[in-house]
Amino acid sequence: MRSIEPIAKFDLAFSLFCLQHKFSRPISKLCRVISHTGDGHLYALLGGLSWWLGGEAGSLFLAAGLLAFVIELPIYWTAKNVFKRRRPQELCALVPSFITPSDRYSLPSGHTAAAFLIATLIGQFYPAYESFSLVWAALIAMSRILLGVHFFSDVLIGACMGIACATTALSLIGSYGL
Repeated sequence: MRSIEPIAKFDLAFSLFCLQHKFSRPISKLCRVISHTGDGHLYALLGGLSWWLGGEAGSLFLAAGLLAFVIELPIYWTAKNVFKRRRPQELCALVPSFITPSDRYSLPSGHTAAAFLIATLIGQFYPAYESFSLVWAALIAMSRILLGVHFFSDVLIGACMGIACATTALSLIGSYGL
């Protein structure tokens, strides 16, 4: 366990730095809105609109998204229940939490994983929107930290997981010639 101690110390210091100032409460209101865009409703809407209006590329976007989430969700659930990392406020009473998270554990950040999964797919199928989608995914990741429900390493691992699952789905879709 000593090998992860520097990461845990950095995570706590970063969370305290982000959340121990007079702007935390007003910023949390904006972060709630940003975070809410990563709850899943927008992904379903993007997939449906892409399929309906996007022709073959839209159908492939939807297929890749569904496959990527089929890959990502079991990994996410398993990781949460294997690592059982407690949320920032549970580990330090000085870290405020501005929302009630949907599950108990913090590692990895599911919102961040899903946002980077979708951003990766948007970059592949709709390159004109790649920069926007990556900034949006990064804002979701940062909002999770600023809401006090995740550590920096939770969102970093979530981002890597989302990108990896999207890339895997794209590879599988490509290998089947879809």
